[in-house]
Amino acid sequence: MKELVERLMALGLTETQAYQSIDAVKEFAKEKFPIFSGALDKLFDKYGPKTAEPDEDYLA
Repeated sequence: MKELVERLMALGLTETQAYQSIDAVKEFAKEKFPIFSGALDKLFDKYGPKTAEPDEDYLA
């Protein structure tokens, strides 16, 4: 995941924007292929940022 983040940052995104972009792709894939939702969560969580900022959904 770090390599993907670095590639996105090389395109001009900040690190936060890169992770947000990856999350958008994950959510899109989950919507289109709901049968793989759990697998996608596990994959992205495993390779996601280790010190993620709190999600706004958790604050609501």
